[in-house]
Amino acid sequence: HYVTENSPIDREAEHRGTSIYLVDRTIPMLPERLCNYICSLRPDEEKLAFSVIFDMDEDAHVYSSRIVHTVIKSNRRFTYEEVQAILEQNGEADDIEGHIPVAKNKRTGEYCNELITLNRMAHVLKSKRMNTGAIDFDREEVRFDIDEKGKPVSVYFKTAKDANKLVEEFMLLANRTVAESIGKVKSNEKAKTLPYRIHEQPDATKLDNLAHIAARFGFHIITQGKNADVAHSLNKLLYDVRGKKMQNLIEMASLRAMQKARYSTYNIGHYGLGFDYYTHFTSPIRRYPDLMVHRLLTRYEQGSASASQKKYENLCDHSSQMEQLAATAERASIKYKQVEFMADKIGEEYDAHISGVTEFGIY
Repeated sequence: HYVTENSPIDREAEHRGTSIYLVDRTIPMLPERLCNYICSLRPDEEKLAFSVIFDMDEDAHVYSSRIVHTVIKSNRRFTYEEVQAILEQNGEADDIEGHIPVAKNKRTGEYCNELITLNRMAHVLKSKRMNTGAIDFDREEVRFDIDEKGKPVSVYFKTAKDANKLVEEFMLLANRTVAESIGKVKSNEKAKTLPYRIHEQPDATKLDNLAHIAARFGFHIITQGKNADVAHSLNKLLYDVRGKKMQNLIEMASLRAMQKARYSTYNIGHYGLGFDYYTHFTSPIRRYPDLMVHRLLTRYEQGSASASQKKYENLCDHSSQMEQLAATAERASIKYKQVEFMADKIGEEYDAHISGVTEFGIY
């Protein structure tokens, strides 16, 4: 509604492709007035939205869904930390083994019943995904506390907790539902053009390499056969190495065996998520492919013919390239701040992980 096709804002957003999140600043895809105010679901303000609305039971079974233009008036904006605290207070946060939580005592906290219900449903949704061949990478992210001059004063690891995973599961459900609504057609019909988020099968050579590394530590993985069987084997490996000395090495080798997810109008499914249809719909403020998906859904809803596949494939390629550029910039930003943090510690000794060996030295 606000970013119309071929407007100056749209052309700039298309060029940027994505918002970029550096350690000390964000370079947004859209102007700040739009992304932080007009298009942001701020509490107690009416906002135009594109919603996927589900009829579900407590077992996260979807009876029906609809994708509709709506007006949202949010009651409350929570931080992840606030939601996590409510789940933990009520004995509802996940434990390290990944068991579905069991209720304890009286429920306390704002919207606690809703959050607890959503959390339980998210656990069920994740469990279903894992059973159908999704791969569970639980990576830690490096975070910094920085002073007013941008200098890092401390560095720490951040892991995704139940509050993060709750949002993630429902975003995955929305994205998948949107992709299926366009891509899933009868065998004699041709699906209309849509940007999909696709992820190819792992690189066979790198998967064999991972199997050799794992074998040295006494672990066995399947590298051939059905996708779901290979995925289950990988998940078991990642689970078995948790908390052990070789965890970092095995996780890095596993990640390197994976292909990079990308955008394309030619759907081949998403290997890592175990989905036949997947797209990006939930973040039109910060990703251009989501904006394209919103436009095409609106267009098809109005009965228009399929958009040009060639045009959108080119846009998908550009979006994938800009995503890689942003990821490289974000990694470089973290490296830079890590070096800045260590600058006054030269001469001190620390334990370290060796992650690679070459003829000229070690990493």
